[in-house]
Amino acid sequence: MESHTLSPRRQLYDKGLRVVLYFCGFLTCALLVLIIGYIFYRGVPFISWELLSTQSSYINDTIGILPNILNTLYIILLSMVIVLPLGVGAAIYLTEYATNRRLVAVIEFATETLTGIPSIIFGLVGMLFFIQMMGLKTGVLAGGLTLVVMILPTIVRTTQESLKTVPDSYREGALAMGAGKWHMVRTVVLPNAVDGIVTGCILAVGRIVGESAALLYTAGFGLVLNNFVTALESSSATLTVALYVYASERGETDIAFAIATILMLLTLVINLSANLVGRKLKKN
Repeated sequence: MESHTLSPRRQLYDKGLRVVLYFCGFLTCALLVLIIGYIFYRGVPFISWELLSTQSSYINDTIGILPNILNTLYIILLSMVIVLPLGVGAAIYLTEYATNRRLVAVIEFATETLTGIPSIIFGLVGMLFFIQMMGLKTGVLAGGLTLVVMILPTIVRTTQESLKTVPDSYREGALAMGAGKWHMVRTVVLPNAVDGIVTGCILAVGRIVGESAALLYTAGFGLVLNNFVTALESSSATLTVALYVYASERGETDIAFAIATILMLLTLVINLSANLVGRKLKKN
């Protein structure tokens, strides 16, 4: 119905709602710009090459976060290498192969429930299971496995929803042309669902980068520079854990803002890279 056919009262109501929606959108954008701007304003002046390329030393009275940057990248790499095949594979099975709809409904309910559990509970469970029961040491391996359990539901649900958006006519056409089930999934369904899979990866990486509560119990507080193999079973603080240490325990607020700035830049770079990879995969 066109706006000129509406009654004056409805037109006023429509304009009022438009104003409210525009105001809400503007307020959201303004808050985002304010927060990011304030963090950059406080953090950028304290970012230096020495901060980024060294480790903290009590003897030299210097602060460096290179170990924390590397530990963050280690945990992202380890978690995503494990969770992507598991999550995408589980979503493909539930959407394309599973015939017991009751079982599928139970699994979907379980994944939705897991996404709402506080991360500190995952940390406690990860400490009890991976460290105390399995005998792993506090480090990147225990922290990464804990994060795998935490972000697996996100990958499964986002991939599932993306697979469901692919029209059934695509599947039927591929099968009618003689393609097998797996060939149809691999060449028709997955390429058309790659956007949702990339979105799930971005959400998962964002949660990994911003996680601290679960890693406090499993990855540790270590600020020492280690290689990947050594860091697997050595106390290794990520950037978020280091931010907590410098802000709460050491009172280094300026360094905490610098770490927050680096975290935002790192998240932006990872998200842009994921989007570029997703576009290339879709073209191929």
